[in-house]
Amino acid sequence: MSSAQIADTQLESYRGTDKPFWGILAEFPNPGKLFSACENIRDLGYRKWDAHSPFPVHGLERAMGLRDSLLPWVVLVMGLTGASLAMLLQWWISAVAYKLVIAGKPFFSWPAFIPVTFEIGVLFSALGAVIGMFAFNGLPRLNHPLFNSERFLRSTDDGFFISIEAADPNFDPETIESFLVGLGATSVEVVCDDS
Repeated sequence: MSSAQIADTQLESYRGTDKPFWGILAEFPNPGKLFSACENIRDLGYRKWDAHSPFPVHGLERAMGLRDSLLPWVVLVMGLTGASLAMLLQWWISAVAYKLVIAGKPFFSWPAFIPVTFEIGVLFSALGAVIGMFAFNGLPRLNHPLFNSERFLRSTDDGFFISIEAADPNFDPETIESFLVGLGATSVEVVCDDS
């Protein structure tokens, strides 16, 4: 039985169930085939898909068409916000709310406020990095539909996979299944969302 027949059988067997459809998972034999498949899928205009590899594949992010992350901008904005709030609070306390003359210094003695301003800027940056990372990655998520696939367990050992979500506007199960087999996928399977 050819890999195309296996793929058709898996899609046909899914049609008889009432399980929610999450997407399609394709396995490739090596990183070169994965890289080439990513370029082809990117060129087709798919947006909701991902590549899975047990080790980093150099240049895969370019092959997938991934743009730079917005996380550094979130960290910068949060850091500047924290530093500004720290300086504003210290100014308000010493120059407005509690005007105390200490050793003849002016009410707003900014050099004394630098350590606290720096530390609060670092604190807000760290919080922005953690919260931004969780938000951009869609976390917390206790389970992912891909974990329902026995074959996907190999993604941390020796398997190279591409998963395409059914939520993608260009998604058509029959078309993408035959396309993935044509790109050299050794297996293509339907992934159900049991969560």
